[in-house]
Amino acid sequence: MTIFKRFAAGIIASLALASCNSSYEFAYLYEDLPFEMEQVTRPQIPVREVDIRDFGGVGDGVTLNSEAFAKAIDALAEIGGGRLVVPTGVWLSGPITLKDNIDLHIRPDAILLFSTDRDLYPIVETVFEGLDTKRCISPINAVGAKNIAITGGGTIDGNGDSWRQVKKSKIAPSQWKKLLQSGGFTNEKGDVWYPDSTSFYGAVVSDAFNVPQGLTTEEEWNKVKTYLRPVMISLMNCENVLLEDCLFQNSPCWNIHPLMCRNVIINNVTVRNPWYSQNGDGLDVDSCENVLVINSSFDVGDDAICIKSGKDEDGRRRARPCRNLIVDNCIVFHGHGGFVVGSEMSGGVENIKVSDCRFLGTDVGLRFKSCRGRGGVVKNIYIEDIVMMNIPTEPLLFDLHYGGKSAVEAAAEGASPFDVAFVEADETTPQFRDIYIKDVICSGAARAMYFNGIPEKNIENIVVENCEIVSEKGADLRYSTGVILKDVKITQSEGEGFSVANCSNVMIDDCVDAAGKDIPEVFQYNSKNVSID
Repeated sequence: MTIFKRFAAGIIASLALASCNSSYEFAYLYEDLPFEMEQVTRPQIPVREVDIRDFGGVGDGVTLNSEAFAKAIDALAEIGGGRLVVPTGVWLSGPITLKDNIDLHIRPDAILLFSTDRDLYPIVETVFEGLDTKRCISPINAVGAKNIAITGGGTIDGNGDSWRQVKKSKIAPSQWKKLLQSGGFTNEKGDVWYPDSTSFYGAVVSDAFNVPQGLTTEEEWNKVKTYLRPVMISLMNCENVLLEDCLFQNSPCWNIHPLMCRNVIINNVTVRNPWYSQNGDGLDVDSCENVLVINSSFDVGDDAICIKSGKDEDGRRRARPCRNLIVDNCIVFHGHGGFVVGSEMSGGVENIKVSDCRFLGTDVGLRFKSCRGRGGVVKNIYIEDIVMMNIPTEPLLFDLHYGGKSAVEAAAEGASPFDVAFVEADETTPQFRDIYIKDVICSGAARAMYFNGIPEKNIENIVVENCEIVSEKGADLRYSTGVILKDVKITQSEGEGFSVANCSNVMIDDCVDAAGKDIPEVFQYNSKNVSID
């Protein structure tokens, strides 16, 4: 059958994917939802399909298929869209740009492998770590597209090892030796490896958060090209997005990055990066609205499920909050944080529910992070039914002094002083408030919880109830107001179960520490209205 006959047959049979079932499949997620949120439905993509082989594609792992993907997507777009089938094989390609009404359907025995050839990845304007900047174009990308999907159960591999710098402390000596033998560059201390000179130079001219500074000409940007490693899946200003059933792995930088998107479903995906991968985030939901993240697993080198909304002045000017998000039935293995908000949250974050998740060995379980200069308000977060084990820092962390280091690295620097200098609050002051956490079990942590606020805008109205935590140290609350700890059992191996410093209006109700007393041991410093019942 010719390509055009297949198109004709598809047109006759054309029905939207979302219309196959009259009942709403995700209704259970909305039961007792504590905020209003539109029902997120699957994108409407015509039921017609073409095969990448019909456009010259060859799945031998050697032939470059960039042109075949472009031709297939253009042909589908011209007739209103449909499914592009990638069958069994290893399909090497350069960047792929999705268009309206396209389902990139990668079959279970197919691998979409992206080329390491830098010439295939032009530098484009984008947003990274919340700032307006430039990066290399992403392996899979879309801007302003509607009704797009990546499905089929296959594997998408970003070939990220060829892009990333590597810290010596994160890998075995044999791995480090192998990196040095492969070429590349190291920094002056000899503890960071860079794959080429443009990666090394990028680190020299970048701030602490990986964004190059002071570059104006095309020549200057090209001198840092490898440092501008792309996120693997970049979807910007898109509407009605589905990522389902596939494995996303080995990204050059962040793995999946929906930015300023609306109506997004991420269902039954697996997201993997090597644990040593620099900035190897799993999923960064950035300034999006109406999002479902469900039934998925993550094993990554940085934060796993992360919520963002822009950074500092760029984020405040963009003023695009991330809101109306449901995370349910997800599991995280390695990662700097299991569920994370920040540190880029200058546009605000609100209306999020996280439920029925497991964090097995993440550096932090529930991680909220920001710093002075961000601005933005994080509020109306509801978290329940979380099980964790082997957490090397805290199962619950609020940190308004984030400086770019992982929680493990920050903890290694030692305890911070109780007193922090006061700074007048203004639009650059971040705020975390109205956050409700219940039904949490954690077996094994360094510290039960750590609230590390700032004096000018305390962490406020945090309710933690019905939790059971086994840890080395107890709960440490600082610069927090209106905190309620109810029915929290902490079995700590040293010190008091609860420490309260520079706080006000704290209620510790029906809580128990390792001493097993009805009234737990509470250390207090410069705090007022601390109620212990």
